[in-house]
Amino acid sequence: MTADTDTAVRICVTNAKGGTGKTTVAINVAGALARLGNNVLFVDLDPQGNATEGLGFPEAYDAEPPTILDALTSTADRAAAAELIRGHAEMDLLPSNTDLLHAEHELTIADLIARARDTPGVELDPASLSALSLNVDPGIVGEGGDGGHAVDQLDRVLSRIEAPYDYVLVDTPPFYGRLTDNAMYAAPNLLIPALTEATSKRAVELLFDQVAVLEDETGVRVSDVGVVANRVETTNEDAEMIDWFQTVFPDVPVWEVRKRVALQRAFSNGTSIFEYDDGVDMAEVFLDAARSIADRFGPEATR
Repeated sequence: MTADTDTAVRICVTNAKGGTGKTTVAINVAGALARLGNNVLFVDLDPQGNATEGLGFPEAYDAEPPTILDALTSTADRAAAAELIRGHAEMDLLPSNTDLLHAEHELTIADLIARARDTPGVELDPASLSALSLNVDPGIVGEGGDGGHAVDQLDRVLSRIEAPYDYVLVDTPPFYGRLTDNAMYAAPNLLIPALTEATSKRAVELLFDQVAVLEDETGVRVSDVGVVANRVETTNEDAEMIDWFQTVFPDVPVWEVRKRVALQRAFSNGTSIFEYDDGVDMAEVFLDAARSIADRFGPEATR
């Protein structure tokens, strides 16, 4: 299947709990999808830029504007996203940038502009709010006549990218906020990395709450595509947590990724495990995840 980003299958890799290996999981699932012959775009929406550096583009993280933040917050820079894309041996990358550290503030201003425009009886000049931002163009809110919210900015950015992709994977920040909402809105198919420890229960509960609010406010329908239990060891707690994941997510696979030094070495090498050493046993787990995703969405699937 071949599609642009409007018809590509979009997957959001998210968990607000830090230290889950989220970016490593995202890179290796993307690498597995590429190994199966798909064209993949990896979007690094994490202000820390770990995937951007981990895929070998540290200079992109410190690049001068326009950056991904400009594409998210200014109609004049929407098309800049296509020019920012970097080619990698396995996948294309829309890189993060240090400017994304301002994204929560900027997107909050954009959301306030949207709410002011959409709330009866509120008389507030959007320009007065945009003056409080660094870069927000009031025109991004209600662009195309939609109005009502500002959670669709990443969706609009991806819609400007015309290169043929089968899958778009979005790596999110390790916290819930405007960026993660934008990611889930644009890519409403969730892949959830999680550690097999008790603290993951709270993280999953918070994810459910965040998704419920997003669905209620925007009407988007978010679904799960699978859980990646990461850094699994052979302890009772790990086994209990695998059972818990399977109970809480009864309709999707739970893949088990065990600790392997090769995964970190591949990351340090700027590649997925498939480019670094596809003989590592965990490569088959990521391929299984990629095949499951492909089977779920099929050749005619969108979003």
